[in-house]
Amino acid sequence: MKKVAFVSDVHANLEALQTVLAKLGDMSIYCLGDIVGYGASPNEVIALLRSRGVTSVLGNHDYAVVTGNTSDFNARAAISAKWTARVISAESEEYLKSLPQELSFDVEGSRIYLTHGSPLDHLWEYVDPGTHSELFDFYLKRLSARLIALGHTHVPYVWKGENGTVLNPGSVGQPRDGDNRSSYVVATFENGEVEAQEKRMSYDIRGAAKKIREAGLPEEHASRLFVGM
Repeated sequence: MKKVAFVSDVHANLEALQTVLAKLGDMSIYCLGDIVGYGASPNEVIALLRSRGVTSVLGNHDYAVVTGNTSDFNARAAISAKWTARVISAESEEYLKSLPQELSFDVEGSRIYLTHGSPLDHLWEYVDPGTHSELFDFYLKRLSARLIALGHTHVPYVWKGENGTVLNPGSVGQPRDGDNRSSYVVATFENGEVEAQEKRMSYDIRGAAKKIREAGLPEEHASRLFVGM
């Protein structure tokens, strides 16, 4: 038996990430992208993920920071991406540039597939059971996977079908499902079976919001943390 944690959309929220990683201890952790953007601690978050040995894929905000392409962002998101590009270290930038858009590997004999958006659009497509459930079995068969883990939506879910499991851990750093606690998923692999559970953790929202305001980033990036939207 092996337990694996999935996190996503940290968005430079150091307070949230510290809390979740402390809870997970020495568990293997995979991050589904959007490490930076919105929040005020991009270098610190990248350093913590790297020191903890977290394996990550690239998110659309990470991509925007390293390419300078914010054409698909609203004005507030673009401001944050440009600010992040100015303040990240050369080492942090190189780390983001090194991230793949998808990963596939085995855990206890089960094939796992990771990407930020969807298997068909790694960075930008929003996938949730309400709109894509009919495609989940197609994804699983196409990728020969028992588990697909996606990010991007900031809303957690675990979907199970006859061919496997599709999950989204939601967001560590900017939840958008009406619950302001960080969200993540822990999956247990045993005898070819996968069981995944959504988890929530309270963190120091005031501290994270204070840093956003002190950095001069858009107020919405701070205020939305309190309401989880």
